Amino acid sequence: MPDPTVIDHPQRKSSYDLVLATFVGMLLISNIGATKLIAFGPDWQVGGVQLLPLITDGGAILFPLTYILGDVLAEVYGLRRANRAIITGFVLAALMSLTFLAVDAAPPAADWPNQDAWHAVLGFVPRIVVASLLGYLAGQLINALVLVRIKQRWGEHRLWVRLIGSTLIGEFADTLVFCLIAFGPLGNVLGGDSISWPALINYIVVGWAYKVGVEVLFLPVTYRVIALIKRREATDQS
Repeated sequence: MPDPTVIDHPQRKSSYDLVLATFVGMLLISNIGATKLIAFGPDWQVGGVQLLPLITDGGAILFPLTYILGDVLAEVYGLRRANRAIITGFVLAALMSLTFLAVDAAPPAADWPNQDAWHAVLGFVPRIVVASLLGYLAGQLINALVLVRIKQRWGEHRLWVRLIGSTLIGEFADTLVFCLIAFGPLGNVLGGDSISWPALINYIVVGWAYKVGVEVLFLPVTYRVIALIKRREATDQS
C-alpha cells in the first residue's frame, strides 16, 4: 500500500533532482578521497589489539553526509525514489572508475611527468572501486529499507529512531564490506596485500563509529532539512 506521507509526484515541480544531484556528487567526491588511508594519534596496543592510531580514510570526511541525504530521500520520497537515487549513484560511480581506468591505461604525453603519481592514487582501481561500489550499494539500500520499514511500523512518530536505526545498520554494512575488500582479505584476489587484523578491526570500528557519530551530531540539521523539503514539496504541489 502506498505511503500517503511520501512525496511521489515526479511530473510536478520538485526538489528531488537537487537532492539527488547533491547526493551523487558527495558520493563521487568521497570515493576519490577514500583512496587515502588516514591515521590519527600515536601507536598504542593493548593485548595485541591496536587502539591507536585511529585509522580511517579520506572518504570519511564527506561520505557520512550521503547517509543523511539518503535518509532525506527515503523519508520524504519513499523507498522507490530513494533506490532510484542509489542506483544512479552506483552507475555514475562505476562510470567514473572506468574512466579513471581508461585514463590510467592511456599513454602519457612525453612532457607530462606525473603518470606514476596518477597511477599511485587514481590508478588503484580494482580493490578500491569494487569495495566502494559494493559497500555503498549494500549500505545505502539497507539504510533506505530499514528507515522505510520502521516508518511503516510506527508512522510519522519517532523520526530519530528511523534516522539512527537505519544509519547504525546501513553504515555497518557499508563499512564492513568496504574495509574487508579494500584493505582486508576479501580483496586479495584483486591484487595487493591486506593490512593486519588488529589494524583492520580498528579501521572498521573507527569508521563505523565515526559515521554514526556524524549522523547523530547532524540529527538536528537532518530534522530541519526533512521538514524544509516536505514543506517545499507541499507548497509546490498545492
